[in-house]
Amino acid sequence: PMTAPPCVPVLWEAARRAELYALRRSVRTGAPFRPFRRNGLPRADREGVNGGPVPVLDNWEAGSHNCSMIPRAIQPDVERSLRAFPVVGITGPRQVGKTTLARMIADGFAGQVLYLDLESPADLARLASPELLLAQYEEQLVVIDEVQQKPELFPILRVLVDRNRRPGRFLILGSAAPNLKRQASESLAGRIAYHELAPLTLAELAGGGRAGTETVNRLWTRGGYPDSYLAGDDALSIQWRENFIQTHLERDLPALGIRVPATTLRRFWTMAAHCHGQTWNASRMGESMGIDHKTARRYLDVLSDTFMLRQLPPCYANVKKQLVKSPKVYLRCSGLLHSLLGIGDWLSLQGHPIRGASWEGFCIEQILAAIPTRWSTGFYRTRSGAEIDLVIHPVAMQPPIAVEIKATAAPKLSKGHFHARADLAPRAMYVVYPGEDRYPLADGVEALPVSEVARIAELAGDDDWGQSAVRF
Repeated sequence: PMTAPPCVPVLWEAARRAELYALRRSVRTGAPFRPFRRNGLPRADREGVNGGPVPVLDNWEAGSHNCSMIPRAIQPDVERSLRAFPVVGITGPRQVGKTTLARMIADGFAGQVLYLDLESPADLARLASPELLLAQYEEQLVVIDEVQQKPELFPILRVLVDRNRRPGRFLILGSAAPNLKRQASESLAGRIAYHELAPLTLAELAGGGRAGTETVNRLWTRGGYPDSYLAGDDALSIQWRENFIQTHLERDLPALGIRVPATTLRRFWTMAAHCHGQTWNASRMGESMGIDHKTARRYLDVLSDTFMLRQLPPCYANVKKQLVKSPKVYLRCSGLLHSLLGIGDWLSLQGHPIRGASWEGFCIEQILAAIPTRWSTGFYRTRSGAEIDLVIHPVAMQPPIAVEIKATAAPKLSKGHFHARADLAPRAMYVVYPGEDRYPLADGVEALPVSEVARIAELAGDDDWGQSAVRF
């Protein structure tokens, strides 16, 4: 039977705002307006604010609480770019919230907005003559979703922008970073600013406060995709992630022209999950799958280009040392990592051998989402065992910020840490751990809770850059 989500007390207000947004969009774009339906919940669950009925949104699923929008950290940066550039691009994996973010931005936009979804046959038909159509909306913001589906649009956008370089003309969304950026760079160089939308972070979930232990554990276990994180229970979250993996392999990648059998790529993805947090060895991976190292590298790039994997490069801080020169490979979403390894809940994760590497990758993603993208990042490791998990260079040729990651509530520094610290001579050193207190761990080393990693940019003295930086 249907049960009410945990956020029933705020459903009424959330639905009222969503219905108002739909009405405004209908006025701006001419789209049909359909009021949100009111479903019949059990009597005990129909008691809303002041005893009134609780409206349930059409996209609400039993057992979930995806009824409220979580503000995304990059929204102010995207809005700032729209005031400065004629074209702004938002990239990121599917289902991460790009469309929702674009609609939230459009809702607060001063002028009128035209929204086009290139996966909609109706919108594709409207773009049969794109130059004629888009020229009619010269004074409006035009949002184009899944723009990589129609690459021939980019030269037309360049022509339209050159005729009128008014800021805030186009907001384009895409799920394939290399294709989108390559196509755009060929036609829109100097006219476009990019922002990458990552899965939900602790800073976003805390809403300016500090995330509690329950939030940390839930985000770590389920990952940051909104539908997975907000699912009503672990079983629904696992089901969503399994469906996501299958859809990505069987639908999304073929749609991008990537012709790799889904079963083969699923096997590679699973093997990458077992090697999560380790240095990349193409020959060993190829031998395990019965393919050559070049094919293994191509598979790695396919999953990296579609935001599933992250390749963290090595940091060459001391040329006299014998350094590890291969990148470390992480699954960007800890929830997908756990699904591929068959880890269903937080308790199962605690007894799994991947726990330490999973925590390391989770913390790295939280840190990278918090610092400006113009900062260079990598890891440091020598053949003798000296290692730093994450090295951050806010300014080239200046002392870096060193970050060690520990999965224990009582972190301790290893001998290799002190050797690596002597090589790097960092300006600041932090040990990120799953505790709640921030305290000095050693001379020049501070223990930092994962819920406070968003402050690293501020602690480094560069807090004016905000949560994300723009790439041109």
